Amino acid sequence: MSKGLGGSYRKGITLMELFKRFPDDQAAEDWLVMVRWPDGICCPREDCDSDNIQVGTTHPTMPYRCRACRKFFSVKTGTVMASSKLGAQIWVLALYLLNPGFKGVSSMKLHRDLGITQKSAWHLIHRRREVWNDLNELPDFWGSVEADETWLGGLDKNRHKSKRQGRNWRKLRTPVVGVFDQRTREVSARVVDQV
Repeated sequence: MSKGLGGSYRKGITLMELFKRFPDDQAAEDWLVMVRWPDGICCPREDCDSDNIQVGTTHPTMPYRCRACRKFFSVKTGTVMASSKLGAQIWVLALYLLNPGFKGVSSMKLHRDLGITQKSAWHLIHRRREVWNDLNELPDFWGSVEADETWLGGLDKNRHKSKRQGRNWRKLRTPVVGVFDQRTREVSARVVDQV
């Protein structure tokens, strides 16, 4: 069996299993609640964090109310899903469709697959990217590390003669710095303003 990207079998959930697991918004929201609060629902506000919660409020979009700070909230509050009118099922399906793609998914494809507007799909993709950018901070490395830089972008010789930069080729390219931890074999890279 191949272990590369083109392997014939990968572990994971199929589309049919995904649709059976999340047939509607309520099932998706129940799953999000379980993932977000495995030890029980608590107030998402950092200054409160109370576990004295009223469930099943009369608010149309906020099913929970904190009895300590008296604020209404939902599973979306304080996440990238906050203030989004998209249902929980759309968010869960979108996260599934966006994660396994090796080359990414365009907003047009997501719009067609989920039956939402292209503007909503674009917004959803960018909110997901914000989370990954926050999580992709450089880790702390200890011990012996290797560092190197590279310049990404097109070759000057491939540009039209009137657009070639000659010795100023670095103006057209983006510098990227990478760090390799020899002990843990962990690699981290980041686009930088200057090397």
